[in-house]
Amino acid sequence: MEAPSLSRYVESGVTLLGDTRRPNGVTFAFTERTGGVSSAPYASLNLGSRCGDDPARVAENRARALAALGASAIADRLVEPRQVHGDEVVVVDSASPAALEQARGLAQAGADAIVCTASGVPILLCFADCVPIVLTAPGGFAVVHSGWRGTLARIGAKALSVLCERAGCVPADVTAYVGPHVSGNDYEVSPELLATFEGEFGTMVHVAETVSNLDLSAAIRCALVQAGADPARIVDTCPSTVSNTDRFYSYRAEGGLCGRHAAIAYL
Repeated sequence: MEAPSLSRYVESGVTLLGDTRRPNGVTFAFTERTGGVSSAPYASLNLGSRCGDDPARVAENRARALAALGASAIADRLVEPRQVHGDEVVVVDSASPAALEQARGLAQAGADAIVCTASGVPILLCFADCVPIVLTAPGGFAVVHSGWRGTLARIGAKALSVLCERAGCVPADVTAYVGPHVSGNDYEVSPELLATFEGEFGTMVHVAETVSNLDLSAAIRCALVQAGADPARIVDTCPSTVSNTDRFYSYRAEGGLCGRHAAIAYL
């Protein structure tokens, strides 16, 4: 089996990071911040609806992002959660109106991961330093928002378990794509928080030659591997959001006032 990878490409003016081979029949991408209509400080492809941007501009940006992924015809089925930095996982197992209404209700009550086994339902989660994860499997996928709280709660591994249960596969069948996020070199935390992470995941989460920098990606990889994922099928080739604000939004680097890029996927 060919090794998974992420490629940067432009579609209809929107810059994306994705695996264009559509692993397990899943179309997905991590968006960058160019190609939209929002003005500063949200310029320009802001996909977040809760950061203060004009709702009409966010709607247009979302339409552009979905079109770039070939999902315009199913845009009305979009499901997105109200992200709360927790470990709640919502499942979408049908594209019927009743099932979508129920899933949206659960997602808006607060969730940070969505597992989807239904065809033709786009899932969108937003980010601006926290870690996006897309899991693809035969028969389904998951999109995960993993900040430090979610990472400590092993939300990626939890979503992996739910995905395998719902899709009828095993963790080794799953490919994990880790999207753009704050890298360890840019993420200094308190010594107490770092110690908590080291106790949970091991010393590899402490970035070498720093006082207290935390590598969230290393913690996520550890949790996924311990849950049965194949290390060779975990991909993380993305640059740091904090030091690449020309491409991505960064809450930390932009003083808390910025837009959101997204992870979008559908089967």
